[in-house]
Amino acid sequence: MAAGLRYDPAVTDGPAGFTRTDDVPVAFDERTVLTTMLDYARDTVHVKCAGLSEEDAHRAPLPGSPLMTIAGVVSHLRWVEYYWFDVILLAKSDEAPWTDDDPDREMRIAAGIPLAQLLAEYRDSCAGYRELAAGLDLDTESRGSLSWRTEPLTLRWILHHLVEETARHNGHLDILREMADGVTGS
Repeated sequence: MAAGLRYDPAVTDGPAGFTRTDDVPVAFDERTVLTTMLDYARDTVHVKCAGLSEEDAHRAPLPGSPLMTIAGVVSHLRWVEYYWFDVILLAKSDEAPWTDDDPDREMRIAAGIPLAQLLAEYRDSCAGYRELAAGLDLDTESRGSLSWRTEPLTLRWILHHLVEETARHNGHLDILREMADGVTGS
């Protein structure tokens, strides 16, 4: 198991069952470093949401970004992982909530979903994708089509992209959480 934040419902001494250690991997081969960093970023999402009220999770404090809520970011991250693994890597049909007419729908639908449910769906989907990625070579090529590229991507690129995407949105969660109830850090 990778070092970093780990969710364990039996843990009662950390915020909402999380314990923070660090993001240093147990080994320094490429796969272990990459998956440790992704797991750390994924787990940080849960820590940022620990103890947050439903009202604060669904509040959009930025006047120019009415969909930018903590719940919306969690929903977005869940569906981004789905898109890159299921649609692009595996070429499954796209069942994501967004449409051409509503490209931000994954954030919009979060308004009607409890934060605990969004976090559970995100945790469960990440566990499945973690298992999927563990069984594939990093050079596994994507089978889905991209509008901006004819050549396939690799699992390696997808994992790197998800580290970047999740870490960037953790920055948004930092700001939204501080604006919601003053909680910083973690």
